Amino acid sequence: MHVPVPAVVASPALARQQLSTRLIFLAAGLGIAAWAPLVPFAQARGNLDAGNLGLLLLCIGAGSIVTMPLAGIAAARWGCRIVLVAATVLICLMLPLLAVLTSPLLLAAALVSFGAAVGAVDCVANIQAVIVERASRRPMMSGFHGLFSLGGIVGAGGMSGLLSLGLSPLGATACMVALILAALLVAAPSLLPYGSTGGTAFALPHGVVLAIGILCFILFLVEGAMLDWSAVFLTTLRDVAPAQAGLGYAAFAATMTVGRLGGDIVVHRLGGARVVVLGSLCAAAGLALATVVPAWEATLAGYALVGAGCSNVVPVLYSALGRQTTMPESAAVPAVTTLGYAGILAGPVLIGWGAHATSLSIAFMALVLLLVGVAASARLLRTP
Repeated sequence: MHVPVPAVVASPALARQQLSTRLIFLAAGLGIAAWAPLVPFAQARGNLDAGNLGLLLLCIGAGSIVTMPLAGIAAARWGCRIVLVAATVLICLMLPLLAVLTSPLLLAAALVSFGAAVGAVDCVANIQAVIVERASRRPMMSGFHGLFSLGGIVGAGGMSGLLSLGLSPLGATACMVALILAALLVAAPSLLPYGSTGGTAFALPHGVVLAIGILCFILFLVEGAMLDWSAVFLTTLRDVAPAQAGLGYAAFAATMTVGRLGGDIVVHRLGGARVVVLGSLCAAAGLALATVVPAWEATLAGYALVGAGCSNVVPVLYSALGRQTTMPESAAVPAVTTLGYAGILAGPVLIGWGAHATSLSIAFMALVLLLVGVAASARLLRTP
């Protein structure tokens, strides 16, 4: 029988830190999502074919992965606040350029800078979240990540809505930049002026940190597969019209966002290890349902289950980084975040190779087995 833990009353300073952490996750989600509706405009301005556009988009991942380990060191040296403010401002500077640049080389440079800023915010926001959650003495990580997901929905939807109203890409981007800066203005005074200590620039994950990183890699691999292959699966294997194929990822993203916004209560009631087990098995069952049952309704329901199941697993894994003693957060969080991004980047490629060698259904079933493996590894979260 579960015994409720008495609520911890936050001091005014801690309450402000909690709010600032939520706002910086929201701003990060807004910034990343604002780029997605600009992609077709950038392709047209640069006269890029699909192959060149794919190479250009890799610049974001390259900038992020290179910057993440350095961002942890910068936070340890100068504090989370300076890094988060500088990186968020850089996002706001790059977005208008991405809305107007025509030269592929300049676009590539801007995307590398944009990716570097996104990677720095993602990494250091999680360092702040680990510190604030530990000081709060209650689960908060799912809520933080939920604000990031909410920012993604608002950012992509808001940009699309503004463009539909007739605003130019630059005008729509300016509106989104103003929203990001407003969130940053409120958050900045209570962002942490310090970070954890003891990190090194090129610390490789080891011990339980490496195990957590591998689990994050798998979860982000699944997320990348949903982002890039769910629509393809619906159109090629379920005969869904291309105009409706985006409903698959929408179902996944919606349940993930809702799951995270309510996830802190779930984690408090069930415990982190149990959330990883049940969440991974739910995602595995959903992906199996979507793959095996030959009806598009079942596929959408399956994708929704994948989003709900995955929603709180990664936040629980980040919380576990705050309890382990193998590596300091300034090194552990960048290492795990980098592995996660590698999963997002590698996921679509690995699924593509698997689909080419066998079939898309078999490639998706391989993800089911990996998710079952995550559930079986939940005991690692009890290891300091």
